Amino acid sequence: MGVKIFWALVAGFVLGIGIRSIFTVGISAEHFVLVCASSIFILSAKSRRRGTALVIAVFFIALCGGMARASSAVVIGDPTLDSHLGQKVFLEGVVSQEPDVREGSARLTIALASSSAKVLAVLPAFTEVHYGAHVRVSGKLELPQAFDGGDGHIFNYHGYLATQGIGYTLSFAHLESEEGFVGDTMTKWVIEAKSAFVSGLSQALPDPQAGLAAGITVGDKRSLGKDLTTDFRKVSLVHVIVLSGYNITIVIAALFFLLRRFPRWLRFGTGIFVALFFAVMTGWASASLRAALMAIIAISGAFSGRIYAPDRALGLVVVAMLAWNPLLLLYDPGFQLSILATAGLMALSPIIMPHTLWIKWESMREVLTSTVSAQISVLPLLLYSSGTLSLAALPANLLVLVAVPAAMTFSALAAAGGLIAGPAAPFVGFPAYVLLSYMIGVARTFASLPFATLQLGVFSGWWLVPIYIAMILGTVFLYNFDSTKEKTGPQ
Repeated sequence: MGVKIFWALVAGFVLGIGIRSIFTVGISAEHFVLVCASSIFILSAKSRRRGTALVIAVFFIALCGGMARASSAVVIGDPTLDSHLGQKVFLEGVVSQEPDVREGSARLTIALASSSAKVLAVLPAFTEVHYGAHVRVSGKLELPQAFDGGDGHIFNYHGYLATQGIGYTLSFAHLESEEGFVGDTMTKWVIEAKSAFVSGLSQALPDPQAGLAAGITVGDKRSLGKDLTTDFRKVSLVHVIVLSGYNITIVIAALFFLLRRFPRWLRFGTGIFVALFFAVMTGWASASLRAALMAIIAISGAFSGRIYAPDRALGLVVVAMLAWNPLLLLYDPGFQLSILATAGLMALSPIIMPHTLWIKWESMREVLTSTVSAQISVLPLLLYSSGTLSLAALPANLLVLVAVPAAMTFSALAAAGGLIAGPAAPFVGFPAYVLLSYMIGVARTFASLPFATLQLGVFSGWWLVPIYIAMILGTVFLYNFDSTKEKTGPQ
């Protein structure tokens, strides 16, 4: 019964946020649902089906809670800023996140000193500015606008920025002044550690190998280059360079192995610290935050001797993240893909694994199972958001993912060599160079193949609802079918 109540809470809360994010629901409707839920429970209090009534009541109460939370998640504009839209303005504030430096621009998230609003300022790429600095910038003040990605798919840029609390953009901006530091000291330390690590890689490895090493180890893809990033995206390998849960799991597993002879409290404490370190380093990006939270739950469970249920851990993380920021559900592709991929791994891997036993190499068998499971679960959403079907995704992922753990290990050694070995750094980085060149070669080769990707037409997001319902029902059917075969045995 406890498990049913838990999933009723999760499903109701998520559905409530989804409904309120799409439709306008007044507070009277929420009160009506609450009254209905209470009535269901009270009227069936003495019934044999009291447990079922309790689950239904919890579901509807959670539904109301989700709608209420979504109602409060609004990025409130500033009347003073609104009156200057379309004009050149001078603004002062604090750089609240690590600057996003790209090939053609440097993007600063600025928490304004005179307002609760945040502004995304787009400056020239050569602009040097640091997290936590008090800055004065000038530029054209605008509201974020949805845009066409070039294939007919409209990206809700306004909603995406709203997930980060950003309500305005400052186009063609210029940095007028930078002074002092008023940010978080811990975040500054993490960013500086990341910068030193990337600097070490650049001393030991040439580009684009150094850029890829930075991507798979610390999620930094600024030096990877636009063309190579496009190739990785074409063959559905971009998750490798955005510090996904897979990368974080590899790091924590390696640390547990290295610290296996040390006290348990040190191993688990280090694991939690590393999980939080990566979350901070990525600016609390939803994919890395999801992975970090699930890792912390797993580590805490192991430390306390309790059984770790990954499906319930995922449900708890989803509720926690949406309670903190309900806008993630509809407007953050990273959150959506991360949750779907993780759910797919849990639900489909047990079904697919028995069909891969013919593969003798265990690592390849695990990579094939996880890749197919994740690709199936995220495919409908990828087709909707990008309109691109990658026919080379499966072989490219199989060939690259088996090399990722070794590439991360040798990349870390290369970074250390770059920081302390001086002229000998390239020799220390040579093993990483070989592995990274192999990964780049796989991505470029498959991306260059004719018909590596198919461009599909635009379709309504409402089609995702029946598609995922059908996938869930199909998964349940396969589970029941496999269970029946196990009970009856071979005929």
